[in-house]
Amino acid sequence: MQSYLVDHLLSRRQLLGAAGAVGATAAFGAAGPAMAAQGILGARPGGLDYSDPRDNLYAFGKIWAGYGEPVIGAFHGLMYGRVGNERMRPLFNFEGVGILQAELDENRDLKIKSREVGLFTDLRNRNVLEYWDNPYTGKTVEVYHFYNAGGGGKLGVEMPKFVVPGNPDTPTLMNEGSIFPDENGRYPFLMPFEQYGDDLMLAWDYTHYHKNPVTPEGWPISSTGPVISPAEHFTFKVSRSELEDRDLATVRMYAGFSRSSQWWPWMGMGGSGFEGGVLSGRMHSHNGLPGYDDVPRKVLNYIEKHAPDFLEPIVGWPTSSPRLDTWTAYSQDVAPETKGHPWTPAPDDIRPPTGKGAIKAS
Repeated sequence: MQSYLVDHLLSRRQLLGAAGAVGATAAFGAAGPAMAAQGILGARPGGLDYSDPRDNLYAFGKIWAGYGEPVIGAFHGLMYGRVGNERMRPLFNFEGVGILQAELDENRDLKIKSREVGLFTDLRNRNVLEYWDNPYTGKTVEVYHFYNAGGGGKLGVEMPKFVVPGNPDTPTLMNEGSIFPDENGRYPFLMPFEQYGDDLMLAWDYTHYHKNPVTPEGWPISSTGPVISPAEHFTFKVSRSELEDRDLATVRMYAGFSRSSQWWPWMGMGGSGFEGGVLSGRMHSHNGLPGYDDVPRKVLNYIEKHAPDFLEPIVGWPTSSPRLDTWTAYSQDVAPETKGHPWTPAPDDIRPPTGKGAIKAS
């Protein structure tokens, strides 16, 4: 979907506990009374059992993507910057499109695949930015747009944890603060649903802290320091009746989406004196309308012109993603600023087709 949650779930990071383990179904199959204290919804006749990780996997796949045909969704909203105690300043829009598809395998583990594009656009007219005037440094910088050519993977009955290479912190647990371990210290894939009328609401969070792939040694202008701490937070809303109707392959989904992190590398904040600032954003995210009706028109026009392949679904069911987070992708697409610094560029076929890091025509 929108943003890079699927990339975090399905990338080549070391993933702990995401796939179903031997005996996992038995271990989590009788969660009922023990999980009631966590506020898990009661089952309705013929509906989903929200104390069963398998039914939670089904629900997540239908909310995040959809079964059957690929689902096309979008996100769009503003990003703000803050330095010290100053008020937050609107900087640019962040908009994009994702093409997603889910499938349950023979063990009822969840397979997801996705392809997405994230573009930065002008605050006033929402035209896609090729260059941006940085109000903090007074410099004009080339914009790095995020293109994920596609990837996929599998989720099982245990909530995923991640160990990011070079992470000085403990593994990142998805939904930390709203899911809790069972008596064996394991985290079953049970999500924090809430219901008001027929509206089913779900929060989904991750908060990372890890080594910055855009190192100060290699990219002194792009890097904000040796570590970064990106976080993303979603608040989904769907119809419970539609979600639990297994005759429906998809469900209309709306989500509020917020994120915070250090500055994007392309902003060129390294060595500026503003490295400690915070970048945050609030966005709409949604899918479920026919065709490309969820996608902002200028975003759709830009991708149709410059990268039409990114509007096509992935063929097959890949088991990993060649793109990780934005910082890792940037470090693979943009040559080091320090002459002679070791660098392994990304293959040409996954480099961004536009913006900074694109392979320029000679």
